[in-house]
Amino acid sequence: MKNQTPPLLTYLESKGITLQNLIDCALEMYVPHPGIETEKKATEMLKEELLDILSDVNVSMLEVAAFSLQEQAEKGLIPGLTQERFRGRPGPVADEILGLAIATYVGGTRGVFEYVRFDQAKPGILKKLGSLTNDAIGALVAGASSNVYTRALKSAGTSP
Repeated sequence: MKNQTPPLLTYLESKGITLQNLIDCALEMYVPHPGIETEKKATEMLKEELLDILSDVNVSMLEVAAFSLQEQAEKGLIPGLTQERFRGRPGPVADEILGLAIATYVGGTRGVFEYVRFDQAKPGILKKLGSLTNDAIGALVAGASSNVYTRALKSAGTSP
């Protein structure tokens, strides 16, 4: 599987989201740390981490669920969810809950911390996605970013 494109990446590409979009999103939030001092090193580590995460069938299921929900909500097919509520304030919170689930699964509590940062800033591709999908993709990237920082700190001999 090392040299194959993960099926989830193929799915995301069909939705207009590339691996480079995910990496660029993470790099907008990049902060140099011990073990990951340069953007070049961050890019290499993020690519490796994202490809691993994108190979996880559980992540695939959660991401596809978010995209399916986005499509259903936009068509007005979610029972009880009016277009006004879907597009207004306050909107539903299911997108945040799904994001929290993905961030927790991928990166644990550190992933949730990163998810909050990404959700507030909406870097890169997240600005272009719908309300459900931006949280799901943001959580995936945030979890990957968190894992990269944790791994880098450990390899540098610094406690995360």
